[in-house]
Amino acid sequence: MTDGVVERPRPRDRILETARDMFHKHGIKGVGVDAITEAAGTNKMTLYRHFESKDDLIVECLRANASKAGAMWETFEAEFPGDKLAQLHAWVRKAAAMLNADGRGCDMANAAAELTEPDHPARRVIKELKEAQRERLVALCRDAGIGQAELLADTLSLLFEGARVSVQTVGAEGPSAQFVRMAEGLIVSFRGTAAS
Repeated sequence: MTDGVVERPRPRDRILETARDMFHKHGIKGVGVDAITEAAGTNKMTLYRHFESKDDLIVECLRANASKAGAMWETFEAEFPGDKLAQLHAWVRKAAAMLNADGRGCDMANAAAELTEPDHPARRVIKELKEAQRERLVALCRDAGIGQAELLADTLSLLFEGARVSVQTVGAEGPSAQFVRMAEGLIVSFRGTAAS
């Protein structure tokens, strides 16, 4: 806000945020460039000035999602500085909150399911983000003193991904309602396992 005037976001930012929202709600293939530009209050010429193609826009949307995911890890560190076990429990609580956020699941997984072409540029972004998330979770498990950190991280990741699918198929009252209990049980179980 400048001198009482609310500044409207720049066209590129409006297009990006609008596309992210629409892709999340309706799927990537369910949303065309015309719908995005109309909802963003702009036109196709402006969109193509900022993004070479719809594929380029998809990639930028996924990168923005990746940036948001990166901030999550910083929040855990800020809330529980130096306490890696508390950060791991915070990850579980955040994951549970994400399960119940809107039932649409993971934007990256949804994009991967829609963009089946192996050479689609978004697939590389999805793979990089998922690998980075795994590495962060493995490191957090290891730093929390978990002996089999990689196995716990992979188990928690698969539990979370499965819970996301469960929410989409049977709702929040289904098996995903037990996510926190299962995840916390896994952490306790793995902490009781000697390092190997």
